[in-house]
Amino acid sequence: MKKNKLRPILYILSFFVALQAAIPAYINSSFIEQHLLSEKLTGLLYTIASILTIAGLLLIPVLLKKIGNFTTTLFISILSGITLLILTFSHNLHFVLSSFIIYLILSSIIFFNLDIFLEQQSDDKHTGNIRGIHLSIINVAWVISPLIASFLLTNGGYWKVYLTASLLSIPLVLLLVLGGTRKFKDPSYKTPPFLKTFKEIKRRKNVYKIFMVRFLLNFFYAWMVIYTPLYLYKYIGFSWQTIGVIFTIMLLPFILFELPLGNLADKKYGEKEILNIGIIIMAFSTILLSFLNTSTFWIWAIVLFMTRAGASAIEIASESYFFKHVDAKEAEIISFFRITSPLAYSLAPLAAFIILSFLSFNLIFIVLGIIILFGLKYGLTIKDTK
Repeated sequence: MKKNKLRPILYILSFFVALQAAIPAYINSSFIEQHLLSEKLTGLLYTIASILTIAGLLLIPVLLKKIGNFTTTLFISILSGITLLILTFSHNLHFVLSSFIIYLILSSIIFFNLDIFLEQQSDDKHTGNIRGIHLSIINVAWVISPLIASFLLTNGGYWKVYLTASLLSIPLVLLLVLGGTRKFKDPSYKTPPFLKTFKEIKRRKNVYKIFMVRFLLNFFYAWMVIYTPLYLYKYIGFSWQTIGVIFTIMLLPFILFELPLGNLADKKYGEKEILNIGIIIMAFSTILLSFLNTSTFWIWAIVLFMTRAGASAIEIASESYFFKHVDAKEAEIISFFRITSPLAYSLAPLAAFIILSFLSFNLIFIVLGIIILFGLKYGLTIKDTK
């Protein structure tokens, strides 16, 4: 299938994949805390899931070589729906926790599969634009998801959220089977050993630096997704309906800024300036969260909006920069790039676990902001594409 014909289908697929991941995302930690009765243990469960996700992403290029990207993506889509159904109806602790872990693993791997599809449909001159459209569509799903989740929680329990997410596997499977991805021609995947891939990334210094920035961005996401809902609900006292509106406002920068910034990265500035400005905005607005001792809706909405304004700049700049430096056949390097997310989700809860043993909950945002500032060490020294 021609590149310009398959791309719209991939964009629609990305929307449904993101929607399935996003609808439960901000209630996951509260749902699991109900079963484990501990904020710290909830964080550790994310760590376990993330370590297993890393293993999955390291092994997935081998699977692609054997059965191809289409079959792999189809299998993951079906299995995701099944795990979400278990979360919907099961009250058995072991079933719930194991299904939750599998669901988190699959949610990360399927985005890697989409990367493989999309990278083969891209060229370097338009990477920023293509990735900007792709991320904007994904982020539309993330923006509307808190409102959907808060609406579903109004008259019932968490099960409605997970049931809705599970039903999204139906359009996913239909799009995969009928939308043309079945005709996808897999590239000749490289599957070198782990250490060889890591050495190759280290050798390509600018790729390594963008890896490190991306890791810090995902560290921020992991920390905020797990602990911000808990903080706003338990300590500030917002209802889930209010939190849903706050989070929708918070996530608007991903829709408003990423596509124009992606175009600017292609045509005018490159990624370096966008990346570093984003780091500064995100770090200082995150630090500011620790000093908010108010339950005023708009103050929280505005400051959280600023954190994501910075994050959106980092996300599109790092995405555009990375995919200008790799090809679809380099599946092992793309899988490493996606490993930055589960790696962050494994380390962030551990770091928070330690910090919460010494500091009060609100002070963790100061620590997170300082950690983000270390991204300037890498962002300021990459070679720009313009």
